[in-house]
Amino acid sequence: MNNDLKTIRVIRGRRPKITVIGGGTGLPVVLRGLRELDADVTAVVTVADDGGSSGIIRDYINVVPPGDIRNVLVSLSNLDDLALNIFQYRFASEDSFFAGHSIGNLIIAALSEMKSGNIFDAVQELSRMMEVEGQVFPASNEPLTLNAEFSDGSTLAGEHEITYADKTIKRVWVTNSNDSQREPQSVAPVLEAIANADVIVLGPGSLFTSILPNLMIKNLGEALKATSAEIVYICNIMMQKGETVDFTDADHVRVLKQHLGGNFIDTVLINNAPVPETYVDHLKYNECLSQVKSDFQGLRSMGCRVITDNFLCLRDGGAFHDGIKVSREIMNIALQANHQKRG
Repeated sequence: MNNDLKTIRVIRGRRPKITVIGGGTGLPVVLRGLRELDADVTAVVTVADDGGSSGIIRDYINVVPPGDIRNVLVSLSNLDDLALNIFQYRFASEDSFFAGHSIGNLIIAALSEMKSGNIFDAVQELSRMMEVEGQVFPASNEPLTLNAEFSDGSTLAGEHEITYADKTIKRVWVTNSNDSQREPQSVAPVLEAIANADVIVLGPGSLFTSILPNLMIKNLGEALKATSAEIVYICNIMMQKGETVDFTDADHVRVLKQHLGGNFIDTVLINNAPVPETYVDHLKYNECLSQVKSDFQGLRSMGCRVITDNFLCLRDGGAFHDGIKVSREIMNIALQANHQKRG
């Protein structure tokens, strides 16, 4: 084990507390790495997804969309591979009644209904059943709707519609899906996880539809700005169609700053390994465009410390973050943050 990680435990007398906020496919990659390095992990997961199986279930049953939560539970679970494969199993398209649904999504929806719609309690119950290491918290206990204003002044509601509008997004916000007049709120355990963390990680994930929906919950965003934890942003490797076309890494941080106010990002992790132009399967990953360009001076002008390294993992025709490499860097940041606090 890395000597720095041993030192963290000796200095702090406990495992480093890492709170990861986001959604989509990038979040489980980092969580698996942090779990392997024995961090004390809390995952805060977006509840504004309205696509795929999650969106269909949300339309028929008044529950928080379960897809991102399902993937996070699996990434932190100690169940054997067979049990996890069953949980993740998605029915084939020819199975008309269950077409496209994963068993895990149906279980989460059922547990939520058994808990009278309380998705937070349902996820905690399922976490115990799945022998999850760490904590998994929905960002809100109620389903939220993502809204966007585009550069042409038009607006749309719904993550799927926003992503596929093929317009430049100016800003996003969330509303309560059950009562648009009631301000979306996060729950106390989420706010406590933010306040008590050594490091808070944002991303990797879709900037406007996986990361910002969490930060736009007012009391969650306020908790993030008030925390003494080191806040780390993991910048995406690839530009995303419908969201971050022609974005640099500094543009990502600039959007976060504009939405939440102030330079609240302390450190940005940037992959510096080139993605071979012919490697990415753009049919399979049709939202991926070219590689995000670097703007070091732009990041520094916003007060960010920049850490660049080869964080690239090429697999299955896609460009992903290497979860272990990224997690090692996050653990080292936790050590440095602890030294600074002890002063």
